[in-house]
Amino acid sequence: MPLYDFRCGGCRHEFESLVRAGSTPSCPSCGGTDLERLISTSFSVKGAPGLSDAARRAVQKQQRALHRDQAAFQHENEKKHLDD
Repeated sequence: MPLYDFRCGGCRHEFESLVRAGSTPSCPSCGGTDLERLISTSFSVKGAPGLSDAARRAVQKQQRALHRDQAAFQHENEKKHLDD
């Protein structure tokens, strides 16, 4: 079961969802199914062997910062596109 990032076309809510074969995810915020699958550059470090707790927290902090930067970049691109 792969884990994907999605953005809802109806309410613009971004979320992650496990997607089983043959199933269609829905937005947890509005229940909509008009979803855009986003490109995820993060990976799970919860089960990574050999990482200390401090290293795991540092990687997770970097991932959160990267996600915020990507969201801001995407928002700016969408805003420019709508203004044109």
